[in-house]
Amino acid sequence: MGREASAGDNAVMESFNSLLQNNVLDTRRWETREELKLAVVTWIERTCHRRHRQRAFGKMTPIEFEALDLALKGA
Repeated sequence: MGREASAGDNAVMESFNSLLQNNVLDTRRWETREELKLAVVTWIERTCHRRHRQRAFGKMTPIEFEALDLALKGA
């Protein structure tokens, strides 16, 4: 860990926040918080859960890992 409030320590969250800002928040004016919440959750599900491979899941996406886990439990 580096110094308190060091940008290097927060690089992952800063990157995520930047992507969220550019891809959801700045795309239009949101009428309600509920509408914005749905847009954020949808973006996270489509982007993070379907495309980003996780080292902890053996280089599978969370969706692939969950499907495999369910298949193994059902077998």
